[in-house]
Amino acid sequence: MISYMDINADAGESFGRWNLGADAELMPLVTTVNIACGFHAGDPANMRRSVILAREHGVAVGAHPGYPDLLGFGRRVIGVAESDVIDYVVYQTGALMAIAASEGVRLTHVKPHGALYGQVSSSADLAVDLSRQLQSLQPGLALMIASGDGATAVRGAGLPAVLDAAADLEYDEFGKNIIEPVPTAKDPVGVADRAFRLAQGHVDTVAGTTVPLAVETVCVHGDRPNAPQIAAAVRERLQEAGITVRSVFESSSR
Repeated sequence: MISYMDINADAGESFGRWNLGADAELMPLVTTVNIACGFHAGDPANMRRSVILAREHGVAVGAHPGYPDLLGFGRRVIGVAESDVIDYVVYQTGALMAIAASEGVRLTHVKPHGALYGQVSSSADLAVDLSRQLQSLQPGLALMIASGDGATAVRGAGLPAVLDAAADLEYDEFGKNIIEPVPTAKDPVGVADRAFRLAQGHVDTVAGTTVPLAVETVCVHGDRPNAPQIAAAVRERLQEAGITVRSVFESSSR
């Protein structure tokens, strides 16, 4: 079991007058946030508000780019060329980077959203090509994705990657997330127990098996109705087990 764990959450996923997620309640409970950049959710004003909120709470800030799919909230696979995918990510990351810079905040990472997250995590070539492009934006800008072919290839190429796993999702027999089309409330205690098992390096599957899974940060989805309660339970469970809760991008605990 590792000695510390990062808790990351998606933020800034409101759009115009439509509000999604309790960012103000969630932000003090996590150590890293991934801010939506406009393609699946978010807009410039919400991006700025999220950056300011993260700065106030000392939370690491990353971009959360997705497919251009507001209607499907970025959870639908869009069949486009790899070069288009990279351009989508660079475009969105650059937008958040500019807003963050104007607030004195430096981005630490990029975590793809939804269907794009799955595509990058499973594709070695795409993950490496994308990571190389991110280095041209800002050297050291890490790619946050699930353990798998993508992360292995990125690290094999000497590029920065952070291994992520969702504490609030079920896992299939291969150790892959089972995505919910519409997130519902989850039992905070059950999610906290899964986060603890992830910190131990494995996850229980819906098939009744246990599979190894390397993890450096656990995710709580910000659009889940009771996300703050889940994040609080996860944080408490990890700390009770003697695990320091801090950002993977920081050298000391909050």
